[in-house]
Amino acid sequence: MDGQHPSALASRRTLALNSYLRRVTRPLMAGARYGSPAITAQVIRTTRPGLNRALEAMSPIPERVVTRPVATRFEGGQVRGEWVGDSSRHGVHLTIGRDRPVIYYLHGSGYVVCSTRTHRGLVARLGRRTGCLAFSLDYRLAPEYRWPAGGDDAIRGYHWLLSQGIDAEQIIVAGDSAGGHLALDLLADNQRTGTPQPAAMTLFSPLFDPTFDTAVAHQRAGARDPIIDAIGARKILRLYTGNADPDHPRMRISVDDRTPLPRTLIQYGGLEVMGQDARNYHQMLTDAGADARIESWAGQGHVFQMFPRLSPESGHALRSAASFISESVTTPRTNTPRTNTP
Repeated sequence: MDGQHPSALASRRTLALNSYLRRVTRPLMAGARYGSPAITAQVIRTTRPGLNRALEAMSPIPERVVTRPVATRFEGGQVRGEWVGDSSRHGVHLTIGRDRPVIYYLHGSGYVVCSTRTHRGLVARLGRRTGCLAFSLDYRLAPEYRWPAGGDDAIRGYHWLLSQGIDAEQIIVAGDSAGGHLALDLLADNQRTGTPQPAAMTLFSPLFDPTFDTAVAHQRAGARDPIIDAIGARKILRLYTGNADPDHPRMRISVDDRTPLPRTLIQYGGLEVMGQDARNYHQMLTDAGADARIESWAGQGHVFQMFPRLSPESGHALRSAASFISESVTTPRTNTPRTNTP
């Protein structure tokens, strides 16, 4: 379904969640908005552990979920992350079934916070609803690392999965926020190198414009995000993007119809300042001929899918995402370009 999700109003618990997250993220946003780059970097280092712990506590891990860490050299770099699965379905050792779908998860962070631990609950719930084993990537973050380190890690991680004997048609890329931009970097690299594309993508509140100019313009036009201050967030993102050319093809990423693109579902919160990013992302995919769907969830904030105890809509959204994933791995993909070609 494209457009507004039928849930018309946010629940009281969602309103309470938005209020709590505003308090949790306020020091980070305020420090970034009014501080120099050096101060912003120090604020990140100071607040990151506490913010990560808070997010981890609010996104509980279901019972019977087990993880298996990965840290290996591959193609001249590191692949770090963890397998996440249900022991009753995948066994306590999480044995890879090469003929079974695998979720490749790219967590959000603004490229500065979060980890596989903060997103373990979300990844586990998505995996359980789909019956899929998931590999969650632990990519490099700013201010310790700069662009395009995270994108390089995401591309390397995908190639590592292929090297494990997992067919691209069995891989579903999922991610949130900055992970959405990493996913787009991966698709564009696959087109450049002739690497098979994944079967499907499911993205929550994806970042499309890493300069954050789109979000700042949206905020100045009247959007009032309950969590993110766009001006502060833009300065945070610059800790990662640094002096990168905003028009570089790995910053302003585009894909076309030269190869079939994965079927894609995008979900975003109706209150978030990154809503225009989600819509622009969706438009680019549909213009390239992809089967892309978008859902706007009224009254919701950024990546609300992480918080099942505090946002009833989280479970509804994950059910929709899981249904899309299950459908996608059994449906052949096609590209039908919507732009005129000369």
